[in-house]
Amino acid sequence: MSKIIPNHTPARGWKGGFIKKHPELQYKDGIADLSSLPFNDNLDKIDNIKRQQRVLWPEFTWLTKHNDPKSRCFQMFAPDISRAGYDNVGQNWAVICPQQGTYIKGFGTINVEVTVVKQRGWVNETDKSLAIDMVVRPKIWFSKDANQSALGKLFWGAFELANKLHHLPINKNQAIILHTHRTEKMKHVEDPEVIFVRDKLYTPKALDHLPAFTLHNNKAWNYANLEVGIGDIAKTGDDFVDSFNQLVMNLFNLGSGNMLEKGGVLAWNVWVDAPTKVNQTEWRNHAQYWRRSIDVDHASPDGNASKVRYADGTEFSVAEELIEDALKAIWKFIKDHI
Repeated sequence: MSKIIPNHTPARGWKGGFIKKHPELQYKDGIADLSSLPFNDNLDKIDNIKRQQRVLWPEFTWLTKHNDPKSRCFQMFAPDISRAGYDNVGQNWAVICPQQGTYIKGFGTINVEVTVVKQRGWVNETDKSLAIDMVVRPKIWFSKDANQSALGKLFWGAFELANKLHHLPINKNQAIILHTHRTEKMKHVEDPEVIFVRDKLYTPKALDHLPAFTLHNNKAWNYANLEVGIGDIAKTGDDFVDSFNQLVMNLFNLGSGNMLEKGGVLAWNVWVDAPTKVNQTEWRNHAQYWRRSIDVDHASPDGNASKVRYADGTEFSVAEELIEDALKAIWKFIKDHI
C-alpha cells in the first residue's frame, strides 16, 4: 500500500484572476453566494482541470445520538478520498468525494460512496480561499468477500436468488441512494439539495475548540469545511427492496455510530496539502483505483481511516452481538421472502 507524501509548496502555473472578475461570487459578511454561477455535471469538464487540492486529512464528525452533544464522535477518513479540481485561473470544474468500506470478515464489504452529481465554484490560491457548491448522492451497497465463511456463502446465495426478482444493493448500479440536504446554516439558499464547501473550520456549538487529534496545522497547507443534512432513503417502488434497504442501513448505522441516520448532520473539515498539477487520466481512474482496493484488499489505497473517537479521545465501539443481530435480521427477512 502506497503512502502519500504531502506537498508543501504550490506547483508552478497558478495564474488566478477568476474571482476578481466575478466580485459577485466573493465572500461578503462571511457568505459566498454562488447562485449566479451555472452548475456543471461533475464528470463533464475534467479536461478543464489543471490543478488540484488533495484532502489528505479528512476529519469527519457527527452525533451518535440525536440531540446529545456528549455523543459526538470524530473520525479521520482515509487520505486523498476527496479533491477539488480547477483551472489555472481558479474556476473549479470537478470534485472527488469520499468512498469508504466497512469490512465484515467472511461476509463482505459495506461500501459507501458520496457521488457528486454536479458542482460549481472557485479557488483562490493567492488568498488560500475557496467556495464550492455541490449536489451529492450517497450510495450504499454490498460487495462479496473473496474468502467467504459458510454463513457468508448462505447470505450471498440467498441475495443472488432474491436478486433475480428484485434489484438488491449487491452492486453499485443497484445501490441504496440516500437523500441529503443543506443545513440550517445555509438556509438563505433556495435549493435545499445544495451543500457548501467554505473557508474556515467547522466547530460544533457545544465545544469550545476542536479536539487536538483532529487538527493538522503543522502539516496541512490550508483547510475548509462542509456539512450535510441526512434525509430519507430513496424509494425504489419495490416494497421488498425498500424493506431490505432499510435493514442494510440499520446495519451500517449500527456499525458506524449512526453516521448516516435520518435527521443527523454529517460535517467534515477538509485539510489539504499544497496545490499540485493534475494528471487527468489519473483523475478519471481515481474512483476505480479506490474501488478495487476496498473490494480486494479491504483497505484504502493510501492509508486507512482512524478509529472513531469521542472528543476526549475515548474510542467508540459497538458490541459484536449487535452486529450479529442486525445480520440475523437481514437473513430472516430474506429467508421469509424467498
